[in-house]
Amino acid sequence: MNGTGGTGGTERAPGMGEISAPGRVAGPDEGIGAAELALAARNHGLPLEALRYDTSPPGLHYVLVHYDIPAADTEDWRLTVGGRVRRPLDLDVAALRARPAVTHRVTLECAGNGRARLSPRPVSQPWIVEAVGTADWTGVPLAALLAEAGPADGAVEAVFTGADHGVERGTEQDYRRSLPLPLAADPARGVLVAYAMNGAPLPPQHGHPLRLVVPGWYGMASVKWLTGVTVTGTPFTGFQQAVAYRYRQGPDEPGTPVDVIAPRALMIPPGFPDFMSRTRVVRPGPVPLTGRAWSGHGPVTRVELSADGERTWTDAEVTADPGNPWAWAAWRTSWKATPGPYLLTVRATDATGRTQPLTAPWNRGGFGNNLVQRVEVLCVT
Repeated sequence: MNGTGGTGGTERAPGMGEISAPGRVAGPDEGIGAAELALAARNHGLPLEALRYDTSPPGLHYVLVHYDIPAADTEDWRLTVGGRVRRPLDLDVAALRARPAVTHRVTLECAGNGRARLSPRPVSQPWIVEAVGTADWTGVPLAALLAEAGPADGAVEAVFTGADHGVERGTEQDYRRSLPLPLAADPARGVLVAYAMNGAPLPPQHGHPLRLVVPGWYGMASVKWLTGVTVTGTPFTGFQQAVAYRYRQGPDEPGTPVDVIAPRALMIPPGFPDFMSRTRVVRPGPVPLTGRAWSGHGPVTRVELSADGERTWTDAEVTADPGNPWAWAAWRTSWKATPGPYLLTVRATDATGRTQPLTAPWNRGGFGNNLVQRVEVLCVT
């Protein structure tokens, strides 16, 4: 007897490869599909008006969950530090909380931020520009845990395992990423095993009860629901490291790793919006413009604004907090609006000379697209 609602009888159950499609690029006339809309409903970006806050409220901070938010009981959660170490550690959350705590204000940005603005569009989570947020993360320095464990001779990387489990491009996996050991074990880099966000326990979607926070790197490095740190003597070649997060132009290229955040400035859109188009409406006269800017390569030293189709640029005032070098800087300026349509453009430059491009840097995965932000504005009397 053949089943009609499942895979019983003579029906063949689909394999992993059949339910988990390979990465691809959208066709010339292909719109956002149902699977991408489902991803966009599960994940969310920062509403740009929330750039007004120095730290993003947890419900407004961007969220990307690769698989499911795992069930987590703080009382039973364990973190192990093992592999190529002299003194393996096995710690519960209470033991971590009993250690000296540090708090770092860190801006995190998804590596795919800007993907939906690429043409042709890589098919994945369709971020526009809002996949960012800043929080005060509290926890234990990873460097202190690694020093206590004592990496053995020949150790080269630290591999981080999250409790979220799924299948991607036919590969069943726990979410795992690695960092070079010199970076992971460097106290000055500020990598944290965090248990609190903005002074409260981590919310479920942000990694409760433990997560990694890697300042200056795109968010895929900050493994959530952290269960294990494994020191290895060879580079990690897991899916999320060697396959998924790579800059490549073609599907068969090995690519180069996605790591440090490229400079970006975002403005709080001025005035008020049309519901569907999000075109902004302002009145004639001086219009204050403000926003945030950041880069993982160094502090943002310049933010420029154009209101004439990017023919001329004016400098905004940039205010950074030297006590929080891994957090975004504030910027502000004023624009005198007269009736008519405008396209406001903002771009950032950091201390290393890196600046945002006027054309999108295309790659097959849609990573690191720090194209300038452009905001359509209509000034009416």
